[in-house]
Amino acid sequence: MRYNPPSPDLPGKPHVPEWIPPATTREPLDYAQLRTIDLAVMDSGDDKAIDDLVQLTKKAIREDGFLFVENYGVSLEQLHRQFALAQYLHRNISEEDQERLLFHPETSGKWAGYKHPWGFKRERMVYDGITQFNWYSKEWADCNLVPECILPFMDEILAFNVFLMESVNRRILALFSKVLELPDDYLWDNVQSHEGGPTGEGYFRHALFRPFTAEAEKLSKGLRFHGHCDYGTTTLLFSVPVTQLQIWGTDEQWRYVPYKAGALVVNIGETLEIVSGGHFKATRHRVFKPPADQVDVERLSLVQFNSSVGDLRMTPAKESPLIQREGLADYQGAFREFQKAMATGIPIPTNKEWREIQIAETVNTTDSIRNAVGQDWIMQDGQLMNKREFHGVSVVLPV
Repeated sequence: MRYNPPSPDLPGKPHVPEWIPPATTREPLDYAQLRTIDLAVMDSGDDKAIDDLVQLTKKAIREDGFLFVENYGVSLEQLHRQFALAQYLHRNISEEDQERLLFHPETSGKWAGYKHPWGFKRERMVYDGITQFNWYSKEWADCNLVPECILPFMDEILAFNVFLMESVNRRILALFSKVLELPDDYLWDNVQSHEGGPTGEGYFRHALFRPFTAEAEKLSKGLRFHGHCDYGTTTLLFSVPVTQLQIWGTDEQWRYVPYKAGALVVNIGETLEIVSGGHFKATRHRVFKPPADQVDVERLSLVQFNSSVGDLRMTPAKESPLIQREGLADYQGAFREFQKAMATGIPIPTNKEWREIQIAETVNTTDSIRNAVGQDWIMQDGQLMNKREFHGVSVVLPV
């Protein structure tokens, strides 16, 4: 399956400067070792090759929760065009649109709209250097909710997201359904959200990470995002040369994710961890300061966050032969905490409730009061952990 985008040269489209990928780091880093999935195998019709892919995927999502995906249907040239559009948005969004489209996560439970570079609350706090524009269902439906500068290119951004959802994400979910030994469309039909535009109840993000200020780096201790798991089904993140993304390994160490040109970095959300009965591992990841030779380089990011159906209450897919045969996996993550809540009679939150409260109550990395042992942070088995509680469910994650 190949992406066939609208022409970038249609009448009325301004010139968009090329996005030139920054130089990769030369620092000798201890990178995470991630498995790579060739998604084109899913279309091969070769049963043996597909089964081998399923077994490789099973190891990746049980042990890492993170995997590289290649040959998913988007060329490097087409991908760089999308990065160029994101660069264009961040360079050209007007101050009027920044104010008019300003996000309000505390009340909406969404990142919808424009995020200013002063933290993850509507009120400006310490400068963090991160700006975003996030498309949810309303932004896809109403051009008045989109920055004026990017309107001429909405046909390309929309088509890109439709392909990511309906071709790439659907094939990935089919692969995951095979791991659970369920029909290929099980997760697509029963878990993945489709209503509300190309990203369903999820969203698409253009993000720009500008270099730290001295104040922000000191207050945040080098963190751009705390250690966390995503809430939905899958997150499709495009690999970039600026090395900041880190994952938490089975040895309880943070490691940078290496750059792989054109590849998708796919992480597993908490919904799939719970639906799989703990057999899938929701990815613990964070964004940290880059190596010394990239500290002054901007990091541009494109991400599609795919979501589960909002009014569902997350429980294991007990019809899965894998779960019936091997039982529920005892993994220290969202699934275990949901099991504890159910055992004590606490109502399980819906998917919508679970994701919205965590967005609304996000703590800035520069908040030196909350980010301290005795407040949100605890020491557990010699590791610094962030402990929060949402809807009666405890969340403990490495900082």
